Amino acid sequence: MIAEIRPGKGKGIMEAPPSKSMAHRLLIGAGLAKGKSVIEGISSSEDMKATLDCLSAIGAEYETEGDKVAITGADIRNIPEGAVLKCRESGSTLRFFIPICLLDGKTFTLTGSEKLLSRPLSVYEDIFKKQGITFEAAPDKIKVGGKLQSGTYKIKGNISSQFITGLLFVLPLLGDDSVIQLIPPVESLSYINLTIEALATFGVEIKWQDEKTLFIKGGQSYKAVSAKVEGDYSNAAFFAALNELGSEIEITGLNPKSLQGDKVYEKNFALLGKGTPTINISDCPDLGPILFAVAAVKGGGVFTGTRRLKIKESDRASAMAEELSKFGVAVTVHEDSVVVYPHDFHAPTEVLCGHNDHRIVMSCAVLSTLTGGKIEGAEASRKSLPDFFERLKKLGFEVNLCDA
Repeated sequence: MIAEIRPGKGKGIMEAPPSKSMAHRLLIGAGLAKGKSVIEGISSSEDMKATLDCLSAIGAEYETEGDKVAITGADIRNIPEGAVLKCRESGSTLRFFIPICLLDGKTFTLTGSEKLLSRPLSVYEDIFKKQGITFEAAPDKIKVGGKLQSGTYKIKGNISSQFITGLLFVLPLLGDDSVIQLIPPVESLSYINLTIEALATFGVEIKWQDEKTLFIKGGQSYKAVSAKVEGDYSNAAFFAALNELGSEIEITGLNPKSLQGDKVYEKNFALLGKGTPTINISDCPDLGPILFAVAAVKGGGVFTGTRRLKIKESDRASAMAEELSKFGVAVTVHEDSVVVYPHDFHAPTEVLCGHNDHRIVMSCAVLSTLTGGKIEGAEASRKSLPDFFERLKKLGFEVNLCDA
């Protein structure tokens, strides 16, 4: 799909999309609970469909009505033998469900796109090797088999928090207590705290013993609840970025006390345009593309903590460097930093590419509202925000969508 956007400014009130990060966590919590839970604020994004597919595969049942999902939890001690969990392109789904498959000693298969399955899983591989758990990776699937054990887990703190979250879903269900010791530096701390908050919703308690040690009491169980997904700072950032370019959009539905790490976009946008600021995004890597985009318009910036952008849906730093060059902006990508240089920003000289990455597509769309532009592969936005372009239209932007 090609999205053609005309230059213009938006105005109006927009409710923030539901938090994808919290939605994953609440859906899975409901799927592990005894009884029926109702989770409100679930979008029809591809990532949500992946998590619901996997819940169904392990025996949970669900019904949808609008943005509400009623979930009857699975019998987690009797997951169907040989279940196939289809993770599509969702990294959260894959990494959260791998430990869930290790509750009763059976063998399961997880599938996904080639890009998804090429993303690092060595954290799990190392743990499983020590515990004698089967882990067989192929380009199109992963097979796991065995039973996860309680105990002490020593894990590097600068890896994706998704691995830690995956363990936190399962360790409370095991018979004995467990401890996760994070080896500094600890990144993405906000996402770990988001998981702790989500589990507490279902009556599962995780405690910080100190700044790098998590205590997980065994023998716990998930209790069915009714819960609502809070607004998403990560996707709201794209609409807040439009305000940085001259629009007047009021974003509602965000929790000012949220633990979401991407809430920091407010502070980071304020820094851009004041010289050439240095901004560390190690705790909010998903903001990288839109921060680079705003920096390109506002005089540049230096971004550190960018190492993990290589292993997202695309190599996001390199992808944004390629697209920003079409706007006349030079970007240098280093191992753990990105420099966006101040340049004369102008309309793109050629068609923009979405790189099969929702955050690249939406960042390019934001810039195109300033200059006009065409984006190939615009359908990638459906991964997290399927109504992204409709939202732009409702705010007054002229958007034309057509088949490639």
